[in-house]
Amino acid sequence: MSMPVSPPSLGPDLARTIYRKAYLINRTDERFRAMLTNGELAVAYYPVRGQEVIAAAAMAALRQDDYLVTTYRGLHDALAKGIPSRLLWAEFAGKRTGTCKGKGGPMHITHPETGVMVTTGIVGSGLPIANGLAMASQIRGESRVAVASFGDGASNIGAFHEALNMASVWKLPVIFLCQNNQYAEHTALAAGTSVSRISDRAVAYGMPGIFCDGLDPASVYEAMNEAVGRARAGGGPTLLEAGAFRLLGHIFGADYSYVSRQDLHAAEERASMAKLRQWMIERQVRESDLERIEKEVDAEINDAVAFALDSEPPDPDDIRFDIYATEQAA
Repeated sequence: MSMPVSPPSLGPDLARTIYRKAYLINRTDERFRAMLTNGELAVAYYPVRGQEVIAAAAMAALRQDDYLVTTYRGLHDALAKGIPSRLLWAEFAGKRTGTCKGKGGPMHITHPETGVMVTTGIVGSGLPIANGLAMASQIRGESRVAVASFGDGASNIGAFHEALNMASVWKLPVIFLCQNNQYAEHTALAAGTSVSRISDRAVAYGMPGIFCDGLDPASVYEAMNEAVGRARAGGGPTLLEAGAFRLLGHIFGADYSYVSRQDLHAAEERASMAKLRQWMIERQVRESDLERIEKEVDAEINDAVAFALDSEPPDPDDIRFDIYATEQAA
């Protein structure tokens, strides 16, 4: 059985760091949806509302040089890991100043400088990639760890099972972070998954399985910190499941009528930024600190949006470059 984590107490400094990341994710997500609604952007967008705390707290337990492999629903992971807002917005907008020079788009955000190595568009494909990065760290004798972030639906893909088995056999320094938001696209967890908790599957691969409340910053941070410490010390992989609830449809504009209004309302109440704000105040984070963080983040997003909109799109000829390690035309 998976092991529940008892929420510890977080110090004010770490709590502020987590709040900043969560607020940045929340406001960035809101701004993207507003601009899509107003016709200011036209891109495929996968909302992350409801999962801000998971990314904010989990990534706070990592170093900048640790590896992250996330999914096309990974805006929150990318921001929490440290990708500059300007570069992320420019990539979403298809501009040459973006992380991938406007050629990756929302589903392929990559920024090695902050450890964001791959954003995959194929469900479940990131887990074997994270294994490869963890193996490279192991072979080189580094203390880097790799994190594979994925949803509950990916736990039913063959790559999930193959990756966990391999990581356990070779004791790779990798953390498999399942952000269980209760829905695999349009399919409820119970309709397509044989277990109620994904982390229970860890026992089949001889690794620790940990479940934490994805809306409790302390619970998520402590669980990730424990897994990271084990991986750095050579103790091998961990399957970490963070429970949450997806508050919007699979993709921006998608129908979400298949979700109970009562369940959705209850989840919205639990995941509100007001609740998180109060949680911070109860942990000795001053109201003035939160106001300062919010003002700084709002300014950062405004700057990033202006930067993205003012940047130039890639030249059509640019598609011939960035194919090989040595810069040359394809």
